[in-house]
Amino acid sequence: MEHEYEIRSVWAHIDADEKSEMEAYAKRYMHFLDQAKTEREAAKTIVDLAKEAGYRSFEDILADGKTPQAGQGFYLNHKNKAVILFLPGTAPLTEGLDIVGSHIDAPRLDLKSHPLYEDGGLGLLKTHYYGGIKKYQWTCLPLALHGIAYREDGSEVQINIGDAADDPVFYITDLLPHLGKDQNAKTLAEGVNGEQLNAVCGLEPQLTADDVELKEPVKAKLLSLLHDRYGLVEKDLLLAELELVPAGQAREVGLDRALIAAHGHDDRSCAFAAVDGLLNLPKPPTRWAAALLVDKEEIGSVGNTSMGAIFFENALAELLHLNGEGELALRRTLSGSRVLSGDVTAALDPSFPDVMDKRNTAFIGKGVSINKYTGARGKSGSNDANAEFLQEIRRIFDDNHVLWQMGELGKVDQGGGGTIAYILANRGAEVVDCGVPMLSMHAPIELAAKADCYMTMRAYRAFLAQ
Repeated sequence: MEHEYEIRSVWAHIDADEKSEMEAYAKRYMHFLDQAKTEREAAKTIVDLAKEAGYRSFEDILADGKTPQAGQGFYLNHKNKAVILFLPGTAPLTEGLDIVGSHIDAPRLDLKSHPLYEDGGLGLLKTHYYGGIKKYQWTCLPLALHGIAYREDGSEVQINIGDAADDPVFYITDLLPHLGKDQNAKTLAEGVNGEQLNAVCGLEPQLTADDVELKEPVKAKLLSLLHDRYGLVEKDLLLAELELVPAGQAREVGLDRALIAAHGHDDRSCAFAAVDGLLNLPKPPTRWAAALLVDKEEIGSVGNTSMGAIFFENALAELLHLNGEGELALRRTLSGSRVLSGDVTAALDPSFPDVMDKRNTAFIGKGVSINKYTGARGKSGSNDANAEFLQEIRRIFDDNHVLWQMGELGKVDQGGGGTIAYILANRGAEVVDCGVPMLSMHAPIELAAKADCYMTMRAYRAFLAQ
């Protein structure tokens, strides 16, 4: 019946030209994923894209001493872990911004402060997992090591081992089935514990001039290699910021190449969609537009690079100060803002249907998902968007032929999750969660559809173009 609502496939919604555009977008996105395996790498890549698009630095804007004109984009790089892209509109800033806010951190394994040790003749790295993971999923995978360290003289060292074609990788072992009787009796959560996520990083011993092995010869050899390649000593590792992530590139999945398997879809799929959408607006918007890309969402939005920090408000205060405006103007700007909290959601997995309410879940390949609320059980910890704002979003998406659907994160009593939405809502802004539906969320390698990634970019671009 014509009055009934039907969720449609994106492929039934787009023509050949749009499909070609979708494939081009997927290639840009996959390239971004390969360059941005950590939050630092994501921030750098986003800043580079902004510079290529002619965006100036926030510091240059402040040095000018005047508010930039409509269409004169600029970026704020906050501690190399969070980025804001601003595009001034024709309306005053005090009328509020249209913002897409996403996070650029992802679940991973961080190295501990004292990571390197030797046991059983193997060189190993101790890890501390970051964000919500299933620990057993991180065993028996090729892993790459990304991050930074500082030598004693203060010079910075960029480390990236495991993603070049001829690089070695790292590996976390698991028990063979023949000896897994006790392990198999445990729950999945207990089968591998956090202290067992130790990555193999070497085996060859360091020998002295007379071929006598040292007390810890493998560790000695590894330290020697680190010093030869990077000029690092063991003490430098204590202060380093190093992450283990899955090695390898983003890959197309399926005979039709319709999906993408990669690390970090959550939430770089939404972050890149916001950046690509904003940088490719055809003309300056009426309202100021912004892509707000933050860190630390996966551990509760804590810390000075997270949405829980005040660097975004500080930036707005600086911009308002250029016109001699103060605290009241800042509050008006925030409360007049509209936000799409760009975060992924879970799509229905036909292999695990029991955790979902099929009538109230997102489907992969059916377009961007709007989640009126997230949270857990009784909507705890969620931003619950109001109907008036949702009607605005529907109008924008429908007017711009964006295919959208409504979703929830599982059955009512099954679990749930959170985003940065409530933080911006607490500042007075209108906010709703809106992002890519995906499978295997928080796994080392996650799965998303090209069509949903593309439609999410289209949604953000339409919203920011207002």
